[in-house]
Amino acid sequence: MVTQVPAVLLRHRITVEPYAGEGAYGAQYRHAIPNVRALVDEAPRLVRTADGRQVTATATVIAGPTLDCPPGSQVTLPDGRTTTALTVARHTAPGLPVPACTEVTCE
Repeated sequence: MVTQVPAVLLRHRITVEPYAGEGAYGAQYRHAIPNVRALVDEAPRLVRTADGRQVTATATVIAGPTLDCPPGSQVTLPDGRTTTALTVARHTAPGLPVPACTEVTCE
């Protein structure tokens, strides 16, 4: 039974700087996590953020189920472009033969 997305399908490498909150000088981030295996789809799509705004996402990232990437994190895509995580969805289906993964939509 498959429990997470097979590594062979995660063909891209990204860097994630997890959002840590706001500080006196703006957004604060934890240490960067380099070389995260992911599958990146750079097709635009309309998403609704947690605060209810409708935003056009320019990239969707699929990664392993343990990815540490809260909304607001900085994501560096394979082409070098840095973007911000808008929404994060963790997909699980305990007991079913469906791979668990994390889906991040980026600004």
